[in-house]
Amino acid sequence: MRNIPYDDLRIGMEAETTRICRAEDLYVFANTSGNLNPLHLPKADGDGDGIPESVAPAMWVGSLISGVLGCQMPGPGTLYHSQTLRFVGRAHPGDTLIVRVRLIAKGPDRMVRFHTVVQTADGTRIVEGEAEVIAPDRLIRFDAADVPGLTVQSHVHFDKLLERAEPLPALATAVVAPEKPDALAGAILAARHTLIDPILIGHPDRITEAALAEGIDLTPYRIVEARDHRIAAQIAVKMVLENQAAAIMKGHLHTDILLSEVLKRDGGLRRGGRRVSHVFVMDVPGLDHLLFVTDAAINIAPDLQVKADICQNAIDLALSLGIEQPKVGVLSAVETVNPAIPSTLDAAILSKMADRGQITGGLVDGPLAMDNAVNLGAAATKGITSLVAGRAEILVAPNMEAGNMLAKELTFLAQAQAGGIVIGAKCPIILTSRSDDDKSRLVSCAIAALNAAWAAP
Repeated sequence: MRNIPYDDLRIGMEAETTRICRAEDLYVFANTSGNLNPLHLPKADGDGDGIPESVAPAMWVGSLISGVLGCQMPGPGTLYHSQTLRFVGRAHPGDTLIVRVRLIAKGPDRMVRFHTVVQTADGTRIVEGEAEVIAPDRLIRFDAADVPGLTVQSHVHFDKLLERAEPLPALATAVVAPEKPDALAGAILAARHTLIDPILIGHPDRITEAALAEGIDLTPYRIVEARDHRIAAQIAVKMVLENQAAAIMKGHLHTDILLSEVLKRDGGLRRGGRRVSHVFVMDVPGLDHLLFVTDAAINIAPDLQVKADICQNAIDLALSLGIEQPKVGVLSAVETVNPAIPSTLDAAILSKMADRGQITGGLVDGPLAMDNAVNLGAAATKGITSLVAGRAEILVAPNMEAGNMLAKELTFLAQAQAGGIVIGAKCPIILTSRSDDDKSRLVSCAIAALNAAWAAP
């Protein structure tokens, strides 16, 4: 940027900028100003009529004028003296706003006065007024490249999943051992959002105690008595096989007990020769798409064939969530094949298997290091030409430890939200954690509902 010093300013000079109002702007302004008026928050109902207003705060719109004065004319070095504002319209997210200033007077002590206006693209005025500023007295150039950006910690991708899933018929779900308040509350919350129709399988007295602790009325829900966790898991599997349930949800029991019943060769829920795997579906702030991380919970040290199943399971899940051609990055420590690093060999073979139709429905490439899997600049720096590199939507970890660390790092350091299910069996299996918040529990159920609807004949 460069400014226009006071001596070079002439009456009638004009400057303008165009800005699209975004939902993120409303959140940023609410945080910086402390104005949490729900009229100005996306998706909030500020006046009680049941309809979100999402009105851009008037002072945020007015502040856009300072962007023109401080960046263009007079530009860097300008200081405000006064500003009058008349708010004659309203702006909302999605509106294109045009901000104009016109110099109308020059005074002593480098004081200059501007006519100011903000209007929408169709000419509707939102703000008009006058600004008095102290213009700089010398030429100044400024490189704004070092000004840090902001990432709003919203989870718009999960919001969209919930919107898509809630109109679906509630998914009949066998909830195994919901005998603690958190385990029961997650299932009932999903039921209230019409995502699942829970069948509560477990010790009746413990389920009742959990309901009392959470203030939950159990009257609308079916309870099936099972005083042993393994028996509860067996009942859930049997319900799926008899078409009484279309999904299983883990309650307060060990995962290995549940999965040992699911994976029994006789009477379990195995689907052909496919290996089951867990997929974290993650909404990472600032990322413009969902991110899938697999396998982070079941397969400890998968061999090549298991990794092929892990890839296929994740692709199928991504397809069921509306991603047309999922891009799969098979991760390793480096992006070149190195016989000393076995995961690079597996990654290269998986990529070729996809080329030959042994893995279908998505694009698979590897080995890729984490940076060049998700960042186009990093991929370009390494000279990687690929439809996946820098654009990966599914990250396949070399082993469970790496996948689990990656998912937890995204959750606790990058403020991502995570849902997820076990895929590859005859029905989706919802695994929730005690550390999951309400939205993560809801989204896991939404993922299962969407996947089941996609897989239904």
